[in-house]
Amino acid sequence: MELHFQNPGFDYMLEQILAFQDEDASPFWSAPLYRFYPQLEPARTLPRPARLEAIARELRSVYAAQEQTIHEKTRAYAAHWQRCKPQVTAALSDAFSLDAAGLFNDLQVCLSLNPIEPRCLREHRFDLFYLNSPQGAVGAALHEIIHFFYFYVWNGLFDDPPDACEAPALPWLLSEMVVEPIMRDERLRSINPYFERENGGCVYPYFYDMTLDGRPLLDTLYEMYRAQPIDAFMRESYAFLQAHEDAVRAHIRRAEQAAT
Repeated sequence: MELHFQNPGFDYMLEQILAFQDEDASPFWSAPLYRFYPQLEPARTLPRPARLEAIARELRSVYAAQEQTIHEKTRAYAAHWQRCKPQVTAALSDAFSLDAAGLFNDLQVCLSLNPIEPRCLREHRFDLFYLNSPQGAVGAALHEIIHFFYFYVWNGLFDDPPDACEAPALPWLLSEMVVEPIMRDERLRSINPYFERENGGCVYPYFYDMTLDGRPLLDTLYEMYRAQPIDAFMRESYAFLQAHEDAVRAHIRRAEQAAT
C-alpha cells in the first residue's frame, strides 16, 4: 500500500468543486465551500451560470496565492504518511484478513481547494483538502483507504455492478457507515485527530445519532464486526441495512436538507 501525494492543478480542483454545486445538490454538500471561502457568499444566490463563473474566478485567485503552500504540503503529508504506514498496514491486514502491504501501491492523493474530499475507486484516486495538517491529512486519508480495501473484499464476495460502489447505492451507503467500527482499532484511531465526533468525526455526522431497533447504529455495526470474520460481517451488516433501508434513507434526507 502506498499513497502518492500530488498537486493536480487548478482545472482538476475546479471540476471536482463544481460537481457539488449543482442546483439539486443538498446544502450538506454545497454549503461547506461557502464556509471555507466566505468571500464567495455574495455569489451563492446568483443564477447558476453566474454563480459558477464567480466561484471559478475567485478560486483561481486563491489557487495562485496558495500554489506554493500546496506543493509544500504534498511533501509534508507524504512524510507523515510514511511514519504512520506500518501501523496502518498492520491494522488493515487484520481488519480485512489479507496482506495490505501488497495491495493498492498506486493510490493517487490529490490535494485540493475543495473542502469536500471525493474519491474514484476505479482510478485509485481520492482528494484531500489542502488546509489539513499532516496529521489531519492522514486521518482523513484513512477513511478513503478503508473504502478501497472494503470494496476489494466486497467485490470478491458479491457480483455487483460497478455503480454499486458509488452513491446512492446501498452497498456504498454501508461502506460509509462501517468506516467508524473499523477505525475503532487503536492503531487507526490514535493517528486520526478527527476520529471522535466532537473533533469532526470519521463518518458522516448523521450516522452518529442514527438509531435502529432502539440502538445506536454504529454500536450495532461494531458488535457485528467484532464477532465474526470480515466476509460474514459484510453479509450480516448488509442484510441488516436492507431491512432498515427506508428508515435509514429518510434519516439521511432530513439531515442533509437541514444542513446550512
